[in-house]
Amino acid sequence: MTGGPLVVLVGPPGSGKSTVGALLAERLGVPYRDTDADIVAAQGREIADIFVDEGEPHFRQLERQAVAAALAEHTGVLSLGGGAVLDGHTREQLTGLPVAYLSMDVDEAVRRVGLSTARPLLAINPRRQWRELMEARRPLYTEVARVVVPTDDRTPEEVAQAVLDALELKDA
Repeated sequence: MTGGPLVVLVGPPGSGKSTVGALLAERLGVPYRDTDADIVAAQGREIADIFVDEGEPHFRQLERQAVAAALAEHTGVLSLGGGAVLDGHTREQLTGLPVAYLSMDVDEAVRRVGLSTARPLLAINPRRQWRELMEARRPLYTEVARVVVPTDDRTPEEVAQAVLDALELKDA
């Protein structure tokens, strides 16, 4: 391998990036890393608290730094936060990498996460917010993705297998 992650997962909040990422890493025999978890560990507080205390622009700067570090250092499976693709520099860094976009519709999002207030961008009128968020982000997810893997009505194991198949990766 020439460096960089073996698989990068992108997609909206609740699409299963963390769960599927951990499954993929286990099946491929490589480490798993989540940039949201990196931010929480480095800051010593939850992402929702960073949003409330310092605002979205501050969080996006932390996210950009976390993604850049992970892309430079990590050679396993990497999950990016749902909004990481908003940053143009991040999208440039993803060019040519094995990126899988885990897609889902709003009904699936409601079923999985209830569009909870733990997700700071979905706190008020979650259904409408989610639709607006996806209108803005879907083209960006698609832009950076080598493959799009629908997650609706699929188990995490089925999604992980679909990612492996789509990227033509073999289990360890």
